[in-house]
Amino acid sequence: MWVVASIAVCGSSALIAGDAEKHRVLDANTRPDDVRLNDPKDLNGYFPFEVPKSKQAWQQRQAELKQRVLVATGLFPMPVKTPLNTVIHGKVQRDGFTVEKVYFESLPGHFVSGLLFRPEGEATEKRPAVLSPHGHGGRQYDYGEAKMDDLIASGAELHRESGRFPKLARCAQLARMGCVTFIFDMLGYVDSQQISKDRAHGYAKHNADLEGRENYGFYGAQAEGRLHSILGLQTWNCIRSLDFLESLPDVDPARLAVTGGSGGGTQTILMGAIDDRHIVGFPNGMVSTSMQGGCTCENCSLLRIGTGNVELAALFAPRPQAMTAANDWTKEMMTKGYPQLRELYAMLGVADDVYCEPMLHFPHNYNAVTRSVMYSWMNKYLELGLDEPIEELDWKPLTPEEYTVWNDKHPAPEGGDDYERKLLQQLNERDLAVLSNHSPRGDRETDSYLATVRAAWTTLIGRELPKAADITRTKVWKEPREQFIEFGDLITLNSQGEQLPVISVYPKADKWNQQVVLWVDGEGKSGMFPGGKPDAELLRLVEAGFAVVGADLYGQGEFTNDSDSLTENRTVKNPRPFAGYTYGYNDTVFARRVHDILTVTAWIRSDDHQPKSLQVLGVNGGGPLVAAARVIAGAKMDRVAIDTEGFRFEMLNDWRHVNFLPGAIKYGDLPTLLALSAPNPLWIDGEPSIPAITAKAYHAGSKPDAVSLAKPDVDSTTAAIDWILQSR
Repeated sequence: MWVVASIAVCGSSALIAGDAEKHRVLDANTRPDDVRLNDPKDLNGYFPFEVPKSKQAWQQRQAELKQRVLVATGLFPMPVKTPLNTVIHGKVQRDGFTVEKVYFESLPGHFVSGLLFRPEGEATEKRPAVLSPHGHGGRQYDYGEAKMDDLIASGAELHRESGRFPKLARCAQLARMGCVTFIFDMLGYVDSQQISKDRAHGYAKHNADLEGRENYGFYGAQAEGRLHSILGLQTWNCIRSLDFLESLPDVDPARLAVTGGSGGGTQTILMGAIDDRHIVGFPNGMVSTSMQGGCTCENCSLLRIGTGNVELAALFAPRPQAMTAANDWTKEMMTKGYPQLRELYAMLGVADDVYCEPMLHFPHNYNAVTRSVMYSWMNKYLELGLDEPIEELDWKPLTPEEYTVWNDKHPAPEGGDDYERKLLQQLNERDLAVLSNHSPRGDRETDSYLATVRAAWTTLIGRELPKAADITRTKVWKEPREQFIEFGDLITLNSQGEQLPVISVYPKADKWNQQVVLWVDGEGKSGMFPGGKPDAELLRLVEAGFAVVGADLYGQGEFTNDSDSLTENRTVKNPRPFAGYTYGYNDTVFARRVHDILTVTAWIRSDDHQPKSLQVLGVNGGGPLVAAARVIAGAKMDRVAIDTEGFRFEMLNDWRHVNFLPGAIKYGDLPTLLALSAPNPLWIDGEPSIPAITAKAYHAGSKPDAVSLAKPDVDSTTAAIDWILQSR
């Protein structure tokens, strides 16, 4: 077999003190040299942007990240857009512009509210339009009269009246410049009260009434398993707000822009990543290699794994965008982030279409000085034709009666906990509808459904099959046993800094049949040696000529201090129990274990002796992991035997559970994972019958007989080995 010969996959020999008698690769006091044993990354980490070497490489990365953002925000595939049913009322006049109250339905019964600023007078031609997500503090954010003297003295603001309301000030000036401008309420601010501010932005404590299996709201395992988040809902509201602007008869849909600051800057970044309609962007206060956004409305599971706000902002390229750097988490932008954006834009042939103005003498802001940079940018790229510099003019602030959307004639919609539960059910039904349901009628619908969910699962798993050149084998020990030869090795995936203890069992006396079985157990490689002795089914495989490989996946066996596998995910050091703070930056244990299966698969498959087949066994909790790995590995795993043990992601009550994976429920749960093995041979145990979608997938692939179900009342591992032995 490949491990008997003195070869290694890009490997080298090393003397490491293991414990062959206990089937350990390392000694009891040593852990694998694996970066995943470090503390999990959080929103205050370092998020550099490495510019790809070519346009083609960037386009590939751009597509990958766009899909990540869409999946993470719950918008893949893009939901069907329902009628907005827009209402515009309460028009008031100011010098040079008008203000109107707006509300519409981003989803049936879920309302977006805001203020529409228009240039004064009738439009003689279609006008450019700017969408302005406001950020924290609300659209009516007020510095307060007491602060205005200091703000004016410092140059941060120019006008005592309108300068008190900096978010509205930019809308008023843009309207005076000729732009139709819409500022809409983030969840929980001003007139958007169906989801409260405390729920959307202040979530700090587990709420059992809203986070159970039934009638759930945001933040629990059921919502996270379906990728329903506050950030996702706000992103959808942002998309629908651009729909609203685009629909106005006086708006030129070819000249749209988006600008927001702080939390609104986050929304601007995400809109630039996933929406192709606007031609200009000004994401302020959040393009940074440092802090990525501290609120629950700026984070969600999967969003920033392997990326950060600078690279996400880069997805807007080659469209023009600008921003400022202040004395906050953006203060290093001029040396960390902006040079890379310039490099990317230069590679795309538009070096001058990205700009960052350093304003380090100001704290976090979207003040008059920052706004002046934005006005100039919009003037240039929306082709407004105005003389520069553009002077921001004062205006009389709106009264509560003038800015409040809801009144007796326009009553506020329902909200609260019951509404939240109803909304989450509505989101689930919306997603099921757009996925064309989980029981496609014919082969064509089945193929379409599987192509969509395969793309989604690729993002959920977050890893391709590694390349052989990226894997190093370190030989630790070799031990003759009574029935076989046993090897202890360390397998390192160099690009990721990941290392796995691996045990290989090889038949004696040149009896290897050139076939390999990868044994994946929920307890790691110790599953092959219950009580320290070789499993009877392991011996059956060896006697039949198979080589058998087992590994401790992340969090199993030698990764732990007591050799007992992890039972839950480690979370970041944040007192707020929100999954997005951890899973927005780190893969789950489940995903990491799937990565490890892929690494071992690539190592076996890349051996110089080229085993003629690789069969994979998933038992004792390993079945779902193998099912997920098969989605990526495909035919590299010739035959796969899985005991599901009836597992479903939907069964999990806690997002910390070791088997939790964000989005797994939405994209079909375990039955769809099994279906994605088609048309490759698959044996299933733990199910009363072959799941319907799995059977349909194999039928659509013209291989209905390639999937089989275990007979009842037979030991699962024994039956699986029987099936594997049929391949001899």
